[in-house]
Amino acid sequence: MLSHTYVVMVDQKDEDLEKIKRKKLEEMMRRISDRTEEKLPSQASDKPVDLTDATFTKFVDDSSLSVIDCWAPWCGPCHMVSPIIEELAREYAGKISFGKLNMDNNQGVAAQYGIRSIPTLLVFKHGKLVDQIIGAIPRRMLEPRIISHL
Repeated sequence: MLSHTYVVMVDQKDEDLEKIKRKKLEEMMRRISDRTEEKLPSQASDKPVDLTDATFTKFVDDSSLSVIDCWAPWCGPCHMVSPIIEELAREYAGKISFGKLNMDNNQGVAAQYGIRSIPTLLVFKHGKLVDQIIGAIPRRMLEPRIISHL
C-alpha cells in the first residue's frame, strides 16, 4: 500500500512540475512577443537570416515557406549542415525563406518545439510547422524533403 501511495505522489509531483514548466514557458514567450520586435532583413534574402526568440515568430508568419536551422556553435554536425542551408538559400531565394537560430542563445523556441537534438530543421508553411528534420542529412536527401512543401 505504501509503494502505491508513493507512486501516486510522484506522479502528482510530475504533473505539478509539468504545469509549472508550461506556465513559465508561456510567460517567457509572452514577454518575448511583448518586446519591440527587431527589424528583420528581407524575406527574399539569398542567405539565411539570423533569428532570435524575439524575431522567430514574425519571420515564420511572414513567409509562405520557411526553413529554420536550429544549431549551436559547438555542434560538429551543425557545421556540416550549414553550407547546405546557405546553398539552398541562394538557389531558392524568393521561394523559401531560410533562418538560423542559435539554440545556446535562444532557448524559448527550443522549448516551444521540443528540440532536444541539433541540428534540427523546422519547416513552416504559412506559419504552421509541417516538418521537423533532425540530424546532419546530405543535401540529396534534404532538398527533396524541403521542396516537397513548395
